[in-house]
Amino acid sequence: MTWNEYLWFSIPAMICWIAAGSLIYKLKRTTAVDLLMVVGILIFGAFIVGLWIGQERPPLRTIGETRLWYSFFLATIGFITYKHWKYKWLLSFSSLVACVFVCINIFKPEIHSTNLMPALQSYWFVPHVTVYILSYSMLGAATIASFMQLGKLKKNKPDAELYRFMDNIVYVGFGFLILGMLMGAVWAKEAWGHYWSWDPKETWAFITSAAYLVYIHMRLQNYHIKFTLWMLPIAFILLMITWIGVNYLPAAQNSIHVYSN
Repeated sequence: MTWNEYLWFSIPAMICWIAAGSLIYKLKRTTAVDLLMVVGILIFGAFIVGLWIGQERPPLRTIGETRLWYSFFLATIGFITYKHWKYKWLLSFSSLVACVFVCINIFKPEIHSTNLMPALQSYWFVPHVTVYILSYSMLGAATIASFMQLGKLKKNKPDAELYRFMDNIVYVGFGFLILGMLMGAVWAKEAWGHYWSWDPKETWAFITSAAYLVYIHMRLQNYHIKFTLWMLPIAFILLMITWIGVNYLPAAQNSIHVYSN
């Protein structure tokens, strides 16, 4: 399978996710919503598996390929967390953002050779990138929750359950983020002989992880509630710079994390 078949999988998946995100507010019983989300996830997952087989390598090398995983994990994690926490907005948000990234790949397809450069031919490749994308999905959901809580604070009606949701998903997302960094350090040692080189990607990854540590510390100390909540959007912006934005910095052109060949 190649990117040529992408539309045949992405459009049905989006239809399922958009329908689920819309019907969740209209139906009393959520069986149809659950079915639509699962079907959409399976359809999209089938394309990822097919692309993996067709390219003879895991589709994790390019920004476009990581967008595939971001859409898949965001829809999956959004559905799972919705089933646990029962926040309808969470399902709608995850469905919408997953579709946004699907559409980006429709209008900006990523077609590359089936070969991986030597540095990427490592057993650390798949777990390292996958764990990072998982963390991005969770921390994205936590960011939306922070905006919801800020809105409730304005009305003097903070939601204790929403705080609990944010804290739990940030803890797990941050854990995946640090795990990804540790995997990357071990991988770098094997590939280049050193664990950390402070290149632009690594520097921004450190800044991002520090921002989430500030949030966790502030929440544990119960200091400056509004500032603490604003830390999540700020940290997520830093996360997006680490993931995408840093690639456009002049200093990143010679980075070991830029694979253009």
